[in-house]
Amino acid sequence: MAEEPEEKPSRGKTTLARQVGTKAARKLKAQRHITRTIWFGLGMMGLIGWSVAIPTLLGAALGLWLDKHYPRPHSWTLTLLFIGLIIGCLNAWHWVIKEDQEIRAEQENHDE
Repeated sequence: MAEEPEEKPSRGKTTLARQVGTKAARKLKAQRHITRTIWFGLGMMGLIGWSVAIPTLLGAALGLWLDKHYPRPHSWTLTLLFIGLIIGCLNAWHWVIKEDQEIRAEQENHDE
């Protein structure tokens, strides 16, 4: 009997196999860490919520105090409430970008 020659995998097949392996490993890791992921997500929502709420409330409180002690034709409360909201949103945006960068870096480290 003649031996069949071994078929060498083409470059496309090895790339596909590597991609499938990487995605499978990522999925298994996510399944193992699902509890941490849920709590992490809830904690991040809380952090983002407070990072918006606190500057907004501080702006409103300072505005109320200014309206009471230094009345003007314009409302200090609305002005500082809006400024606090903008600062809070920028703060939340900063946290989201930072966490996204950390998640991407972690994924790149595990993919190698």
